[in-house]
Amino acid sequence: MASDRSSQNAILWFKNDLRLDDNPALNQAAAADTLVCVYCVDRRFDTQTIFGTPKIGRHRQAFIGESLTALDTELRARGGQLVVCRGEPEHTLLELVQRLGANTVWAEDERAPEELAQLERVRAALGNTAALRTAPDNTLYQANDLPFAVADIPRTYTRFRKAVEKHIAVDAPVAAPQRLPGPPEAAAAMTERFATIDWPSNDTPFVGSECAAHARLDHYFWHSDRIASYKATRNGLLGLDDSSKLSPWLALGCISARRIAAVLADYEDQVVANESTYWLLFELRWREFFHWILAAEGGRLFQRGGLQDRTDRPTAAEPERLQAWQHGRTGLPFIDAGMRELATTGYLSNRARQNVASYLAHDLAQDWRYGAAWFEAQLVDYDAASNWGNWATVAGVGTDKRDQRFDVLAQAERYDPQAAYITYWIPELGALPVAERHRPWQVDADTLAATGYPRIAYPPG
Repeated sequence: MASDRSSQNAILWFKNDLRLDDNPALNQAAAADTLVCVYCVDRRFDTQTIFGTPKIGRHRQAFIGESLTALDTELRARGGQLVVCRGEPEHTLLELVQRLGANTVWAEDERAPEELAQLERVRAALGNTAALRTAPDNTLYQANDLPFAVADIPRTYTRFRKAVEKHIAVDAPVAAPQRLPGPPEAAAAMTERFATIDWPSNDTPFVGSECAAHARLDHYFWHSDRIASYKATRNGLLGLDDSSKLSPWLALGCISARRIAAVLADYEDQVVANESTYWLLFELRWREFFHWILAAEGGRLFQRGGLQDRTDRPTAAEPERLQAWQHGRTGLPFIDAGMRELATTGYLSNRARQNVASYLAHDLAQDWRYGAAWFEAQLVDYDAASNWGNWATVAGVGTDKRDQRFDVLAQAERYDPQAAYITYWIPELGALPVAERHRPWQVDADTLAATGYPRIAYPPG
C-alpha cells in the first residue's frame, strides 16, 4: 500500500517501555494521524547466551506476557491497540510499514551493544520506506542535561552523584495521553495473522503491568509508609516491604524512573524528608550511573577484563562448581538460600545478590561473566546496565578496581543472625541449632547426611 506522505501514519515499537505514563516515544507517536503499537517476540526469547544460559528466562517471560496483556487493555481504553507478534523487528516492522502505509516508526533509545545493533538493523531494513525515530529511554536524566559529555562520565559513582546532585534536577514526568490515534483500516486484517503467544505462568511475587507498578508505588509510599525507614530495612532478606521492590517494573519500563522520583519528592513535601527518602534517590542514581557508564563504555563492560582491562581475573568455567552454585548445592547455606530463592522467584535482594556474586567470582574462582549471564536468565528485574555493572564491580573489573570480595559467613551471621532466611529456603536444615545452620559442615557426618544437605566442597576464605 502506498503511503500518503501528507499524513503521519506511525508505528510505535514497544520494547522495555511497557507503559503509557511518562513514555516519551508514545507521546511523540500520539501526534500521528494513525497509530499501530507493536511488540516483537524475537529470537532472544528462544536462544541462549554464549555462556549457555537463556537470554530471557521463564520468570521474565511470564512478567512480560502479563505486562503486554495489561498494556493492550490500557491502549484499547484510549482508542489504540497492541499487536504482539513473533519475528525479528527488522522483518516485522518493515512488513507492517509496507502493508499499513506507515511513514514513521517510533521507539525508545538503547545503550547496550546487542540492543543498539538491533536498532540499527531495523533502521537499515526500513531504508527510505519509513523513518526510524527514537525518543529518550527510561532514565532520570537525558544526555543533554548532564554536566559532562557522555564520553566523559565520571568513572566513580561518588563523583557522578555529586555532579548531578549539584547541577541538574530530574524533569517532571509527562502524563499518559487521554486519547490515542486509532489504527488504519488495513490493520484489522493484519492482526488476524498474529498468533497468541503462549507465555509461561507467572510464579514470581510480582504481577506484570503498569497498574501493578503504580499500586506497588502507592503501597510503599502512602499506605505502608515504609519508605520512611528504607535505609534501615533495605538489607532485609525476607520482608516484602523491607525495600521498595519496584525493580521488576522499572526494568521492563512498566513505570518510569522519573515518576518514582516525582512521587518521592511529593512524599518528602507532604510527609517527611529524611535519610531514607534520600537513600532511595541515591539508589536510583546508582542505576542511572550504570546506564551512562554503559553508554560511554559499550561492549567493554561485558568483557572478562571489564573496564579495567584486567588480565588476572579467573578464566575458569567448571561445570561442577557452576552447577552447584546455580542450583543452591554448594554446602554454604547463605549462598544456597539465595540461589534457591532466585531460581524459585526470579528475585533476590541486593544484599543477597552481592554475596552470591562474590562467592562465585572469588571463592569459587569462576569467570564472573557466567554468573552475570545466569542472573540475566533468572532475574525478573534484569536490566543490562545494572546487572552487568554490579557484577563487574564485585569482580573488580568495573569502575572500581578495589577488591570487592565479601566475607560471606560474616555477612550471613550479620544479616541473618537467627538463620531465618536460611531456614526458609533450606528447610532441611531447620532441625539444626542456629549456629550450625550457618556452618552445617561442623556437625558430625551422620547428622548432616540425615538432612540431605551437601557437605561444603569449596569453603569461603
